[in-house]
Amino acid sequence: MNFSELIYVILSTETYHINSDQRKKISEAHEFLLSFAENKVIYGINTGFGPMAQYKIAQSELKNLQYRLVRSHAAGTGDVLTEEQIRATLLCRLNTLSLAKSGVSSEVIDVLENFLNAGIYPEIYQHGGVGASGDLVQLAHLALGLIGEGYSYHNRIRHKTADLLIEKKIKPLDLKLRDGLALINGTSCMSGIALINIWKAQNLIDWSIKISAMINELISSYDDSFSAALNAAKEHEGQRDVATLMRTFLKDSKLIKKREEHLFVEDSMTADKFQEKVQEYYSIRCVPQIIGPVLDTLKYAEKVVVNEVNSANDNPITDIESNNVYHGGNFHGDYVAFEMDKIKIGITKLTMLMERQLNYLLNAKLNEKFPPFLNKGVLGLNFGLQGMQFTATSTTAENQTLANPMYTHSIPCNNDNQDIVSMGTNSALLAAKVIENAFQVLSIELIAVAQAIDIAECKNKIGTESRKIFDVISQLAKGIDADEPGFEKIARVNAYLKEGLKKINLTTTKL
Repeated sequence: MNFSELIYVILSTETYHINSDQRKKISEAHEFLLSFAENKVIYGINTGFGPMAQYKIAQSELKNLQYRLVRSHAAGTGDVLTEEQIRATLLCRLNTLSLAKSGVSSEVIDVLENFLNAGIYPEIYQHGGVGASGDLVQLAHLALGLIGEGYSYHNRIRHKTADLLIEKKIKPLDLKLRDGLALINGTSCMSGIALINIWKAQNLIDWSIKISAMINELISSYDDSFSAALNAAKEHEGQRDVATLMRTFLKDSKLIKKREEHLFVEDSMTADKFQEKVQEYYSIRCVPQIIGPVLDTLKYAEKVVVNEVNSANDNPITDIESNNVYHGGNFHGDYVAFEMDKIKIGITKLTMLMERQLNYLLNAKLNEKFPPFLNKGVLGLNFGLQGMQFTATSTTAENQTLANPMYTHSIPCNNDNQDIVSMGTNSALLAAKVIENAFQVLSIELIAVAQAIDIAECKNKIGTESRKIFDVISQLAKGIDADEPGFEKIARVNAYLKEGLKKINLTTTKL
C-alpha cells in the first residue's frame, strides 16, 4: 500500500479486505510452517520466548503457550491511544501479516479485518514496549482484544470486548501455531502512529508556509527572499518548493515590494540612514531555508515509514520459496524511531520559527509598525495578545524539551536479551505531542496575523488567499479588543487549522 491508500483507510470508514490471491498465499505459508515445524526447533512455536527460548515446550502446551504470551504481555500503562491511532495500528498489522511471511492462520486475517471494518478498537496503552522485539506490549493489548478479552472502543465508548463481539456477531480469534507471537512481534503500533504524524505534519507545514507568506505581506517585505532566482542558487528541493508555494500564495498581493523599485533606484543613495529596512529579520527572510529542510525530512520519513508498513517486521520469517524459516531481527524499530525523532526536531524548529514571527508582530520595537501586543485599546488598560504570547512561548519551550531524541535512549531489558532497543513507539508518541503543540502555537500566531491585518486596515491590499483566511479568523477570534478570555478563540482557530486533516486530499504540498 502507498501512503495515500494507507491514510485513506485510516481516515475513512469504508471496508477494507485482503484480496483472494494474497489470502491463498497466507494459507500456503501457514500450511508450510505447520509441516516444517513438526520435527524442528522453531522459535515461538515449540520454544519459550526471549531469553526463555532455550526451553522446549511440550506438544500439549503449544496452543496454551500462545495465549499465555498475549495475556502476560498485555501490561501497558498510561493514557490510551486514540481510536485513530488504534485503527492505524490494526491496519498496519493486517498489512504486514498479509505478506505471507509470518505463517499466521487465515483466521488472524479474518478477525483483523472484522475489527477494522466494524470500527472495534482494542484498548492499547501508550506506555509499554521498547520497540525492539517490536511493540510487544502495545500489540499484546491489540491481540488481547482479538481473542475477545480486555476492553475495546466502539464509537469512542469503552466496552468489554467479549460483550462487543457478541453484539457485532464476531467470533474471537482462536490462536494457532504461532499466531500469538506473530500478532505482538512487530512494529505496527509505532508505524501506525507514525503514518498519522506524517499526515498531520504535512498539513502543519502547509499552514506554516501560508502564515509566513501572510506576515511577509503584512510588513510589505521584498519579494527576492522567496524569488525563483535566489532559491535556485541552492540545490535543495524543499527550499525551492517552499519558495514556489510562497510565490503562488502571494501572486496577487498589493503589499509585497520589489527591491528594484525601492532600493535599486538612484535617489535611494541620498540619505545617510535608509528609512526603508534593507533586509527583513531572519524569521521573515529565511522561511524557505528554515521550512525547506523540514519538508525534505518529512518526504523522506514518509518513504521510510511506508516501507516499514509494507515489510514483514516479524520473527521468525517464513519463506516458502527457499523452503526455510529464518530467525533474525526484522521487528527492530530503528527505522521508524529515527524518522520520528527527526520529525520531532523539524517540527520543533518550525514551532520556534512561528513563535519568533509572533514575537515580531507583538514587539513594537521590532516591527516599528504595530502597537505593543497588537493592542487596539488603551495601552496599559488593555492587553491585546499579551496573554496568548505566554502560551505560545511556553508551548514552544515544551517542544524544545520533547525534541531530544529517544533513538539514543536505549536501555537493555529482558534479561539483557534485548540489549539494544529502538524506543520507536515512545518516539512516535512524543512526535505526536510535538505536532499537537505546534498546531496550538500556529493558532495563536494566526490570530495575531488577523489582528495585525485589522490594525493596518490592509484587507483590500492583501492577496486573495490571505483574505480568505483573514475572513475566517476574524469570525473565530472576535473580541480581542475587549480583553475577553482567549482560550476558546484559540481552540476554535486550532479546529479550523485541522479541518484539512478530515479531508482525504493528499496533494498536501499545494496551498
